[in-house]
Amino acid sequence: MNEQPIGFIDSGVGGFTVVKEAMKQLPNENFIYLGDTARCPYGPRPKEQVIQFTWEMTNFLLKKGIKMLVIACNTATSVALNEIKEKLQIPVVGVIMPGTRAAVKATKNNQIGVIGTEGTVKSASYEHAIKEKVTSSQVVSLACPKFVPIVESNQFHSSVAKKIVFETLLPLKSKNLDTLILGCTHYPLLRSVIQDVMGKDVTLIDSGAETISEVSMLLDYFDIANNENGAKENAQFYTTGSTYLFDQIAQDWLGKNASSKQIHLGGTNDAT
Repeated sequence: MNEQPIGFIDSGVGGFTVVKEAMKQLPNENFIYLGDTARCPYGPRPKEQVIQFTWEMTNFLLKKGIKMLVIACNTATSVALNEIKEKLQIPVVGVIMPGTRAAVKATKNNQIGVIGTEGTVKSASYEHAIKEKVTSSQVVSLACPKFVPIVESNQFHSSVAKKIVFETLLPLKSKNLDTLILGCTHYPLLRSVIQDVMGKDVTLIDSGAETISEVSMLLDYFDIANNENGAKENAQFYTTGSTYLFDQIAQDWLGKNASSKQIHLGGTNDAT
């Protein structure tokens, strides 16, 4: 039995989609989540800056005694995963490979779409990973820079969200895709709208949710799972931005009040 928490980091609230699945699949585990909402979005930022921010979040959670790190951000995964994985002594999981495996398994015609931030699309991480598995795959990637701000401002149920999603995804409608990877953990909060635009015949892959299956496997492999069955409050939440908006989205998406604490990164890492 290992009661140490699993750490989750994201550029903002998108990682809630990963934590939600973790709470469902791993009810005995303890979780610590840190969303860098003050500096979100990461997509347009230079690679070096994203790596720096990811390390700052990682170091904060390491001080909390985490036993595993989940980089619940596609942009951070695409540029920082390998470096962090090499330097940490604990298991580190990203969201790109699990999403890739699920997409390759789901597609029938090998026509796969990827939507993500500018940083994720520019890195071509999904395209490379997919083609390594199935060389004949046709991958169409599209950056959706307006999606993250919609989610971070808690407007993902609005008519504005529907309009922006429709206009952004229109170029994909003619690509004969049968599978679409939601290559940003913010995007599942827009899932119903994305599905309406793409049509019911297109399978949407939630890369974050797929990641938790890998987390579960690694907990068993390294023998660090918490098998103690208890009904205690098992999640802590931290944000670098507004706790009010952060907690509102947590309530809407997780069905619980996060009661988050605000912290400051890049200078001091003291929770308030």
